[in-house]
Amino acid sequence: MKATKITDGVHWIGANISTNDLFEGIWPIPHGVTINSYVVKGEKIAIIDLVRDWAGASNYLIEELKSLGISLKDVDYFILNHLEPDHTGDLRALYELAGGAEIITSKKGVPLVDAFYGLKDKVRGVSSGDTLDLGGGKVLTFYDAPNVHWPETMVTFDSSTGTLFSCDAFGSFGALKGCLFDDQTSEEDHKFYERESLRYYSNIVGPFSNFVLKAIDAVSSLDIKIIAPSHGLVWRGNPKRIIDRYIAYANYMKDYAEPKITLIWGSMYGNTELMLRSVIQGVASEGVSTEVFRVPQDNISFILASAWESAGIIFGMPTYEYKMYPPMRDVLNHLAQKHTWKKKVFRFGSFGWSGGAQKDFDSMIEKMKWDVLDPLEFQGAPSYEDLDKGFEMGKKLAQEIKVIPRKLK
Repeated sequence: MKATKITDGVHWIGANISTNDLFEGIWPIPHGVTINSYVVKGEKIAIIDLVRDWAGASNYLIEELKSLGISLKDVDYFILNHLEPDHTGDLRALYELAGGAEIITSKKGVPLVDAFYGLKDKVRGVSSGDTLDLGGGKVLTFYDAPNVHWPETMVTFDSSTGTLFSCDAFGSFGALKGCLFDDQTSEEDHKFYERESLRYYSNIVGPFSNFVLKAIDAVSSLDIKIIAPSHGLVWRGNPKRIIDRYIAYANYMKDYAEPKITLIWGSMYGNTELMLRSVIQGVASEGVSTEVFRVPQDNISFILASAWESAGIIFGMPTYEYKMYPPMRDVLNHLAQKHTWKKKVFRFGSFGWSGGAQKDFDSMIEKMKWDVLDPLEFQGAPSYEDLDKGFEMGKKLAQEIKVIPRKLK
């Protein structure tokens, strides 16, 4: 494996991961993911962010360093923007192989270096505005980016090339398709990465959206020419594209989202399912698109991504033992934990001898900041009158979605 040159004195030494493992032990990555590590060379050498021993990533990093004529003993600094183990898992082994290298991280990161890897010697904590002079015109500046998405996160900026090493900020799921850079990527593949970056954002970064906006504001005065995140494409052709995308994602938690409805449904014996078609037809009558998921069959990772960008959510679920259909409870737990707020919402569902799902539903969404339409519940199978009501409620929600003011496109 050879390192990939990004710009003068900066190379990518990461790994393309294809695996059946779950990211963070939770999220499926059927299209893989990259773990991006970077080497910056002046008179001294720094590696920014590392890898963990995952699908051969450690061997790739070492071989890519060798392709530059660099051994680990030549490395002067390991710069850790973020201590999560996908970026630092091999720190102890690489640190011992490097010998004299110094570890640089944020001040909040220092105790985590000890906690995760038992390393205390030659560990330096830095603050926003601190610099590291590598010589040869390479001066790195550090900026705290707390809660994007751990409290100790920082970013690193190389002013000589305008390269921002942004760690998890501006990252994406999805392995590379032969191209590392945005300006070498086809528009078709950009659409793929856009979906994967939305899924990454909603699954990983979503609850910290206010901090994302603060971090973007904090680096807005920098002359950024290249964004080099820890996952996904390196943005050198149009870095504004991924910045704008993240601004939009962050604001989906606030006052607006896309004119789209996510419909999430589950049915025990098919009675709730009978209402689906009428509700969807009502939505479609207003020209609003609907993305449909069934639980527990569909994975929450993809449901979160769709719900995050949708202005409206429809839930179809029966009553189960006086409460909600259990798989839907799991969905709501995830939506709440990820701060999927400011949505227009409608719920429908069947019940048998007694209701109860709506009361359970209302208690779970109490703090979700949702605008909820009156529910449609029916005993047993829906009547023709119930189906007509379902059509009208789908139409009503779609009408309300269409008039929500949007600040970004």
